[in-house]
Amino acid sequence: MRISMVSEHASPLAALGGVDAGGQNVHVAALSVALAARGHTVQVYTRRDDPGLPDRVQVQDGLEVVHLTAGPALPLPKDDLLPYMGQLAGGVLADWGTEPPDVVHSHFWMSGLAALEAARSAGDEGVPVVHTFHALGTVKKRHQGAEDTSPPERAWLEPSVGRRADRVLATCSDEVFELKAIGVPGSRISIAPCGVDLSLFSSSGPAEPRGRRHRIAAVGRLVPRKGVDLAIRALALLRDEGLEDVELLIVGGSSDSAGLESDPEARRLLALARSLDVADRVLLRGQVPREQMPAVLRSADAVVCAPWYEPFGIVPLEAMACGVPVVASAVGGLIDTVVHGRTGLHVPPRDPAALAAALSELLQNPRYARRLGVAGKQRASARYSWDRVALETEQAYQLALGTAARPGRLQSLGGKAL
Repeated sequence: MRISMVSEHASPLAALGGVDAGGQNVHVAALSVALAARGHTVQVYTRRDDPGLPDRVQVQDGLEVVHLTAGPALPLPKDDLLPYMGQLAGGVLADWGTEPPDVVHSHFWMSGLAALEAARSAGDEGVPVVHTFHALGTVKKRHQGAEDTSPPERAWLEPSVGRRADRVLATCSDEVFELKAIGVPGSRISIAPCGVDLSLFSSSGPAEPRGRRHRIAAVGRLVPRKGVDLAIRALALLRDEGLEDVELLIVGGSSDSAGLESDPEARRLLALARSLDVADRVLLRGQVPREQMPAVLRSADAVVCAPWYEPFGIVPLEAMACGVPVVASAVGGLIDTVVHGRTGLHVPPRDPAALAAALSELLQNPRYARRLGVAGKQRASARYSWDRVALETEQAYQLALGTAARPGRLQSLGGKAL
């Protein structure tokens, strides 16, 4: 099958190159690699954000990244990219020429606009469009309110992407309900979660040294909605309970100390730690290269994922694959990935007391924590390998293609049989 991925702001090369990248970069990169490994031909279209980038990068057999000009060749906040989606669509369409792909898979709502415009203009029948939102504006607005920096047009353009796409891929069961609420027919929704790189993240291998008897870790972008401040508050509550020999490792933010010092969220977190008299137990690491993350995760007794909301969340899967129990907010995709009492513990969002209680339970019952870690590893391996996610994505592509109604098209598809 010939597949075009459109990922306007999140280049897979960031993740493939080992640089710290967000969830969408990792998702697009890993899914594309897995689909190419299954025999498909994948081209990923992303926006050129540096004039020195080559037009095309051959990543491996069957996988190519194409940089298209859409707005200035500079890094821009994703919320500023809407005016350039027409240019992105034109670039995709021009690159297809007279040979459009079998299916186009867009990632994030603005990519969906570009993909739909290109697909509609490609020949008489067009090209089926499968779309993954990764995050929904309605959910973001609900939790961030006036702090939401999305362009106002998102309120009506995003639902239109969901309604016009041939198939929408939700990454978790909670997202299905959110999609239906914005008017996406349930009959056109499939679930294909994010996955985890099981060749990198495993329980086998070294763990980096830690400075205290116990370590808890929080990993992710340093933004308020990730709830890292809740882990600091929980650390103070653990100390008050008598669990004093505990450190909190925070991974995320800038890759150098100067960047962390100028980061407003990093400064806020450190000020909070000082005010609670736990600054000597909080380690703000900054970015860690991806290949070093398994050793970081294996060094922790538990990994905290306490966001206000979370469309999916890859970090819990990476921790589970390393055999480390996860304490997670009972929100979004974390409800699916972390099974309460079996692979980790759920806590209500924005509740530092509940978070501290769950961490205390794990730290004071290491045998229970190990049992959760073993079960988490088994769940990550059985349910969240990228090959399985690629298979589920293929099935969604087939549904979008309507192969039963187009038998001639089915014969032209490559890749492994479903």
